[in-house]
Amino acid sequence: MEYSITLPASQQPMTIRDLLEKEWLVPRKVRHFLRVRKNVLLNHETAMFHQEIKAGDVITLRLEETDYQYQDIHLGNKKAIQLLFEDEHIILVNKPAGVKTHPNQPDETDTLLNDLAAYLAEKQQRAYVVHRLDKETSGVILFAKNPLVLPILGRLLEQKTIYRRYQAVVWGKLTKNSTITKKIGRDRHDRRKRVIDERKGKTAITHLEVHAVQQKTSEVYCVLDTGRTHQIRVHLASIGHPIVGDPLYQNKKGKRLLLHASEMFLVHPFTKEQMHVTAKPGLWE
Repeated sequence: MEYSITLPASQQPMTIRDLLEKEWLVPRKVRHFLRVRKNVLLNHETAMFHQEIKAGDVITLRLEETDYQYQDIHLGNKKAIQLLFEDEHIILVNKPAGVKTHPNQPDETDTLLNDLAAYLAEKQQRAYVVHRLDKETSGVILFAKNPLVLPILGRLLEQKTIYRRYQAVVWGKLTKNSTITKKIGRDRHDRRKRVIDERKGKTAITHLEVHAVQQKTSEVYCVLDTGRTHQIRVHLASIGHPIVGDPLYQNKKGKRLLLHASEMFLVHPFTKEQMHVTAKPGLWE
């Protein structure tokens, strides 16, 4: 596997070592393999880690297939993919509601990852899961297209360089913006659910912005500082405003959960482009 990246005009001069470690956040194990195998090229010539790079240079990284494990999955329906952005390294798509992000069993065929695998198979490319959305939630979701960028995207998520903005419709009238900081833990009585647990739960922070208020519902935007399972759903239910259509955290029937990852903000790990990817129109328009 070989990947070439042309350094952007904004690239500051530095060594290849600093580029891989500090700019691209390439994990230590991968950097070690690249160095000892001399699998880094600078402008198509074998390079040493102490060499300096500059804007416009072409960096080529050669990865050994045997260093990465990939579990083949069944191919789904490529026509189901709603493409938002794609290049050699990343792909963003709009996940429909009611579709799982990835299979939990080898024989599953109807998840988003199955469909994406079918879409990329013609290009002899693969998709790697970076993060997930609940089955009931729709919207922007990011996948890696090679094992080089996968751990880099993971670190960018941890550093909150990548984040999403969600839309939701909740029951009741919300009158002001707020930040919810209640800790979230597992429900001992129902393995599907999460609960507020200030004693044993994990820290969870949700920033809530009121967008519109109707007679019985409110439309809100949410941005997360943490990524706990069902975080938005549990937090909104905990303040008495559960999401419309939520099958776990409210009792009123609805066609679907009205929660949608409408926007993703990220800096491309290699081009350093400031990206703002949207999945619109909103689910209730």
